[in-house]
Amino acid sequence: MAEITRIPDNLLVQYSELMQNCIHPVPDGSNISFKSKRINDKKYWYLYISLGSSRREHYLGEDSTELLDRMDDERAVWASNKDDRDLRARLVSMLVAGGMTATSRDEGKVLSLLERSGVFLAGGVLIGTLAFKAYANMLGVKWHSELATQEIDNAAANRYTLVLPRPKKPIRLGQLLLDSGMGFFEVAALDRKRPSTAFKIRGREFTVDVLTPMLGRETRRPVKITDFDTYAQPLRFLDYLFAEIQPAVLLFKHGIMINVPAPGNFAIHKCVVSQRRKAASAGKARKDLQQAGQVFQALLEERPGDISLAFEAAQKMGDKFLGYFDQGLNQIGKEIRDSVQSLLSG
Repeated sequence: MAEITRIPDNLLVQYSELMQNCIHPVPDGSNISFKSKRINDKKYWYLYISLGSSRREHYLGEDSTELLDRMDDERAVWASNKDDRDLRARLVSMLVAGGMTATSRDEGKVLSLLERSGVFLAGGVLIGTLAFKAYANMLGVKWHSELATQEIDNAAANRYTLVLPRPKKPIRLGQLLLDSGMGFFEVAALDRKRPSTAFKIRGREFTVDVLTPMLGRETRRPVKITDFDTYAQPLRFLDYLFAEIQPAVLLFKHGIMINVPAPGNFAIHKCVVSQRRKAASAGKARKDLQQAGQVFQALLEERPGDISLAFEAAQKMGDKFLGYFDQGLNQIGKEIRDSVQSLLSG
């Protein structure tokens, strides 16, 4: 069984403190400003919100004492939040220095943009490589070096997957990325008649794939998610990952609050996905099983109940899903496989 390194308990306490400070962040004014315009000898105020290279203008009203007081109150809130952001930044630095998994600059810039725009508040969920990285800090471990090396060397590790539900309010995700100033463009689909479901930074190995659960009949046709202003690729069994969503903090600047599937659900789903990949994707299937095995190992040692709960949810997915899970689990290292099977049979 591959060894995973445990993070000291004091770092887990600091991670929990960072999480608490990130759950209800107060706007700090870093991308917000008030500007006035004079029209026909009258003064009017506008609120400007900057996201990437784009700037949105919102009319506030004609100059008045009441409006000026409201703007002063808002600026006071921004100033009071500076200490909170400084604390979060110090915690991030301490956690990274202590050996927790950091988020790269490219990842951090894109995910900060999505967080500020409310994508995660609207229910967006990260899966795949970024979720696996987030679990290291959530579970207090460092994944073993063999898998860490593969993550760095594998070009596919630079594809970051965002799963979207239907939001309650419009968030124009497609335009948000294209207007970010980071060089994103839409990746053409293999079938040129179909719309793109991925965005890539020009000249960089950095791609955001957009997925959504496939419900009903089998289809490969992208689904238009109108309120996100983008298309998403439907995939079977993604709804299982939505059975339980948990918050996590990525270590970048002052922390980025995201959503990830419960780690037990992630591990079971990885077993399933590994069996549904085509022969040409054997390398990805091996990575699926390696990630599943390590998450199982971390949970077996500290949180075995998470595996039991995830299996209860899996039993509602039907015999085909459970069959894929059994096949995938049987291809994981014997010690972990036997421990998981013993836990579930008990």
